[in-house]
Amino acid sequence: MTTGVRRRMGVEERKQQLIGVALELFSHRSPDDVSIDEIAAAAGISRPLVYHYFPGKQSLYEAALRRAADELAARFLEPPEGPLGARLLRVMGRFFDFVDGHGPGFAALMRGGPAVGSSTTNAMIDEVRQAAYEQILAHLDVDEPSARLELVVRSWVSLAESTALLWLDGRRVPRAELELQLVHDFAALAAVSAAYDAGMAEILLRIVADEPADGPFGDLVARLAALVPRLPGQAPDQAPGQAPAPEPDQLPDQLPVQRRLA
Repeated sequence: MTTGVRRRMGVEERKQQLIGVALELFSHRSPDDVSIDEIAAAAGISRPLVYHYFPGKQSLYEAALRRAADELAARFLEPPEGPLGARLLRVMGRFFDFVDGHGPGFAALMRGGPAVGSSTTNAMIDEVRQAAYEQILAHLDVDEPSARLELVVRSWVSLAESTALLWLDGRRVPRAELELQLVHDFAALAAVSAAYDAGMAEILLRIVADEPADGPFGDLVARLAALVPRLPGQAPDQAPGQAPAPEPDQLPDQLPVQRRLA
């Protein structure tokens, strides 16, 4: 038989409860729209008791963002096993799980919310980005990245962040497609950089060497190949971009450039 008596929480336990309640409320509404009274009511305590544990809404807000930042950074953790494309796709799945379930909270973390300009909030945002950056380098098995590799990885992390924020505004692109597209974006950024830098080319070749044809990177190659127009005179069974077979009386020096360079 229950007596209805509430168990008294310790200081740290109560703080963690309030942080959890605040984060849950911030996950569904902008922190600007959530009051201390609502947080107190959801936690089942009085407003003055909330202030006993946190000096104000700003302090509680930053504590909630701290937990959100730690959880978000953990979404980039992935065992370094198997093809990179599949690993990145799993990472993006967990990343969007967080974004989907904590929309306003994610936006508040990345945009600053009521703490915009706060050095504490900015530091947390930087920590998330740095954690993601370091995890991607670990997947690439690179300890000391070149300037071009750093540019590729940091640009991709920024792209994932901005893409998620835009997606939250109406969710107009299917989530699964967006996750796959971001993996393709990483491959595209690496490929463009590889065209300018031998070190990046080496990394790219090492990545694709382990990629299966039915993996995310193989899917990108197939999609791009389908966009290549057929050459004039190309047979229907020839692959896009493949040179047509020469006529019997065609001289060697008349062969198409693509065939001579093959």
